[in-house]
Amino acid sequence: FQQPKMERYGSEGEGDEQETPLLPGDKERRVQRAPVCCSARYGLALLSSYGFFVVYSLRVNLSVAMVDMLNNTNRHTNTNSTSASVYDWDSETQGWILGSFFYGYILTQIPGGYLAGRLGPKWLLGFGVLGTVLFTLLTPVAADWGAGYLIAVRALEGVGEGVTFPSMYTMWAAWAPPLERSRLFTISYIGAQLGTVVALPLSGEICFYLDWTYVFYLFGAVGLLWFVLWALLVSDSPNDHPRISEQERLYIISSLKNELSTSTDHIPWRSIFTSVPLWAIVVAHFSYNWTFYTLLTLLPTYMKDVLGFMSASGFNINHLDIAPSFAGILLGITNTFATIPGMVGPVIARSLTANNTMEEWQTVFYIAAAINLFGATFYTAFGQGSVQPWAVMSTFNHDD
Repeated sequence: FQQPKMERYGSEGEGDEQETPLLPGDKERRVQRAPVCCSARYGLALLSSYGFFVVYSLRVNLSVAMVDMLNNTNRHTNTNSTSASVYDWDSETQGWILGSFFYGYILTQIPGGYLAGRLGPKWLLGFGVLGTVLFTLLTPVAADWGAGYLIAVRALEGVGEGVTFPSMYTMWAAWAPPLERSRLFTISYIGAQLGTVVALPLSGEICFYLDWTYVFYLFGAVGLLWFVLWALLVSDSPNDHPRISEQERLYIISSLKNELSTSTDHIPWRSIFTSVPLWAIVVAHFSYNWTFYTLLTLLPTYMKDVLGFMSASGFNINHLDIAPSFAGILLGITNTFATIPGMVGPVIARSLTANNTMEEWQTVFYIAAAINLFGATFYTAFGQGSVQPWAVMSTFNHDD
């Protein structure tokens, strides 16, 4: 018996080659990799990166603006900003305000993954971000009405933003060829990190030269522009895209045909929730986000109140690896657990730092370090990178 001949097909880029067995007569059906330049899939990656830049900018800008929103006698006086309202919120109230976003965010994680698969991810993600943008623009008004209204507005922002990551995972399940998955995800989700890196110092500059209300107005305007581009340029799948080349469409569809489940009408909930590799992602995601959200929401306060700084100074794709057909739902599950640190982290941290001493803050960071160490160990032991059997079965038992 002679082994089928292995031939390469791929891009001109290094490390992008893929091998597939070619049986007699198969050579004509081989699909060449579509070019990267001006491609629909990389256009989607860039626009989604812009979108995640927006949502993370809107998520973190309150952390910086809060420093100028408080009636604090230690506020810096070397500012060119105009006067804006200030508020007498105690540490506990501040903790609830900073954490309120995540109480809405956690509610739409699993529903977001489910609805993206049923209704299509484009408009679910688009309107989710649009809702977050609109509530961001209402933030100064809500703050004037009172802390309770601000907490409610931030929670509603979280409801809108909660569908974004599950929707994007569902979209990439239809758009990302396996050999380009890491690259496309990197381009797409680097926007989230850029949003944090840019929004934190830029918000400080805006507060310094204008006032804290403009933090929400300017970033909100950037979000409105993104929604217009998203509505005009994006489609749910390659088959729906009006401007994609036939070569690219065939390349994407053919590269994914062996990875997607042939039956997505029935979701194997029991198999999903009893999958040890999935729980490895849950633990790793929870552990990572504990530190991430602690730093995201409280780092500006710590740097100003404890260190005396001015704010004007200068695994994620593993869901697609183990279950491409249900990636959006899996992301919703893991992000539900990973949102809990955003809910309880600020409250616990503020309760531990009532006096803003160095020793109290050390306790906060020790807890974060311990949780990260546990998460890294658990994920290393139980995480996997291969498609799980329950994710590719064509039929499922009704009790699954």
